[in-house]
Amino acid sequence: MLDPWRLKLLGDLASLGTVRAVAQAAHLSPSTVSQQLAVLEREAGARLFERSGRRLRLTEAGAALSRHARTILDQMEAARAEVAALSDAGRVTIGAFTSAANTFVLAALSLLARRHPRLRADVWELDPVESLPALRRGDCDVVVTADVFDGSSPIDADIVHTPLATDRIVLVTASGSSSPVSPVDLAAHAGRIWSAERPGTWTHDLVTRACRRSGFEPDIGALFASYGPLLAHVEAGLSVTLLPELAVDPRYDVVAHPLRDPLERHITAAARATAATRPSVATVLAALTETTRTLPSVRQVGAGDF
Repeated sequence: MLDPWRLKLLGDLASLGTVRAVAQAAHLSPSTVSQQLAVLEREAGARLFERSGRRLRLTEAGAALSRHARTILDQMEAARAEVAALSDAGRVTIGAFTSAANTFVLAALSLLARRHPRLRADVWELDPVESLPALRRGDCDVVVTADVFDGSSPIDADIVHTPLATDRIVLVTASGSSSPVSPVDLAAHAGRIWSAERPGTWTHDLVTRACRRSGFEPDIGALFASYGPLLAHVEAGLSVTLLPELAVDPRYDVVAHPLRDPLERHITAAARATAATRPSVATVLAALTETTRTLPSVRQVGAGDF
């Protein structure tokens, strides 16, 4: 018999790439992970790994089993969820980027608590660049994520996206540092100091790609781990930035300018195809779809919009 926990470790190895990364994710020692993977290899009766220097690489058999592992684990969870659904219970983990977690995801959690008190919905704050990998690993059951520019997120037949809304990108400045609100050209701000979240985040990529598209390299003079200090820096007149309109917190005295060359991000709720029809997951997706209708700053979408 193949042990589900060891299959999870195998799937994590395929996703994360190293035993050390798997150990960190699972809160285990690397030696324990190596031992458990060796046991899995004996259970499978096939050579699943080969050494490449100090790293373990999946053989063809190992890669095949890792592909099946996520499906097997989802089917086991579906069985558990179906039993739980009969007693109106279950547990779903939602990953969401900051501005979603602060707004419609929070509203969805409140709605679920009222209508489905025995369904537990946990939430993790995740940058969009982290969300789909976390979903594929099985760390989350549903992720709220976003794409911008050319819809460049890779197409994955194993992931089902439910369109939620579109959110326009705006130039954010201090309230007294610019002309009245009107569409702006980014190129006119090429000489300004820019702020962003840390490199590797969705919003850092947004600033650099949008400015380059307008013909200049942004002079990023401030990097932050969250929106709060970033908006405070802009409010003080020390920088400008680009943000989705949903992320512009009204508690800060800033101005959101639409762009003359418009950009939008597409917000979706994603789930693994093998889990999307699970009653608890379907209930969460429905709640997220319902609560985006309450957002004044975004445009609701239908399935044909993306």
